[in-house]
Amino acid sequence: MISFPTDYSSILKRIENVDPICYGKTRNFIDVDVTYLSPYISRGAISVKQVKDTALKKGFKPYQVEKFLQELAWREYFQRVWQAKGSAIETELKQEQPDTLHKQMINSIANAAIGIEAIDEQINKLYETGYMHNHARMYTASIVCNIGKAHWLQPSRWMYYHLLDGDLASNNCNWQWVAAAFSSKKYYCNQENINKYCNSNQHSTFLDKNYEEFPEMDIPDILQDTTTLSLQTVLPISKSIKIHPSKPVLLYNSYNLDPNWRKEEDTNRILLLEPSHFKQYPVSEKVLQFILDLSKNIESIQVYTGELNELIQQTGNAPIISKEHPAFEHYKGIKDGRDWMFPQVTGYHHSFFSFWKKCERHF
Repeated sequence: MISFPTDYSSILKRIENVDPICYGKTRNFIDVDVTYLSPYISRGAISVKQVKDTALKKGFKPYQVEKFLQELAWREYFQRVWQAKGSAIETELKQEQPDTLHKQMINSIANAAIGIEAIDEQINKLYETGYMHNHARMYTASIVCNIGKAHWLQPSRWMYYHLLDGDLASNNCNWQWVAAAFSSKKYYCNQENINKYCNSNQHSTFLDKNYEEFPEMDIPDILQDTTTLSLQTVLPISKSIKIHPSKPVLLYNSYNLDPNWRKEEDTNRILLLEPSHFKQYPVSEKVLQFILDLSKNIESIQVYTGELNELIQQTGNAPIISKEHPAFEHYKGIKDGRDWMFPQVTGYHHSFFSFWKKCERHF
């Protein structure tokens, strides 16, 4: 069973153990050489730059590990899209999703009961571990949006809710890419492809077809029943916090749990859990506990459940410092930058490879 330790030494060991050459060759296979770093990157405990630097310090040249670096850069690209688009990340980024029949969740997907054994297994693993391989996410989104003809937004929220590495930019953009709302065509998978990459041997399913058959295919009965999602996050009751008014307040959140951020400074360190944020972007109990456990790597961290303006009433005139992030633009005070792989490549790019071409110049 996949596990995600939250102590920082184990996280660093996981970075060191990455084999970027092997990763590049096997990354599309469900049970082969996966890094399992994404939950730590998404939650800001480590950065893509940190992972890249660790790999290159082993002596690899960028061209030798290009596939590995590209996968890291995809995450950075989606963050740049979110920076540029803001709240529009929850709307179609290029065009309306074609052939949409409803905006609900498909019951059999939520119940891991579509009859595609490898996908049902991956959904159950998502519930058990908070993780799903990226290829399996694409398969799931393709079945939901392009075979079941559901609009991408509600199912993407379902997946985000359960993911330890829930990153709104990566999640939403990937779902839109699969559904042709952020790409030029729909992404389809068939049973042969699933068997190849999921080490399964299933046949005679509704996906056991040639790709040219999918556009005209009727929705299978198993994907017909839908439901309205009800996703909620139960936040911990806030305990009293102690603020030293002469010291600045460092604000942490579910996307910034970096234990090395301004580590040597004498500050108030607060993990802020805003009910308004989690109402808009709910996460499961498992995900919330992962966030709280990661925060324990930050010395003297205090957890505060409440809105920013309520916290400010307790911090008085103490300066507030945070890290820049599109989800928390309402934070006041000083905003530090993040550790980007390619800080020189900013703004919105219409495709990943137009972004990547500019990144390559800076190796």
